[in-house]
Amino acid sequence: MPLHRRLPKRGFTNIFRKEYNILNVEDLNRFEPDALLDAEAFKQAGLIKKIMDGIKLLGTGEITRPVVVRIHKVSKTAKEKIEAAGGKVELI
Repeated sequence: MPLHRRLPKRGFTNIFRKEYNILNVEDLNRFEPDALLDAEAFKQAGLIKKIMDGIKLLGTGEITRPVVVRIHKVSKTAKEKIEAAGGKVELI
């Protein structure tokens, strides 16, 4: 039997897949109130190691400070929590 029929199939790899850095709302509490947070601010704070295709903000945790966040994607709960704390979310 030929080799390509003897080896197992391993699925599909999408070459157009986008890799996002994941952050939670509770990670934003370490910044000063009314700070402008973007990819460079997250990198300097050590929350992300390298900037991939974008940053996605998830709604885990609570935020107590109003901040302005400029990111690529945001979940609905994260946006609600930031706006409830007096902050603002800007999508790039």
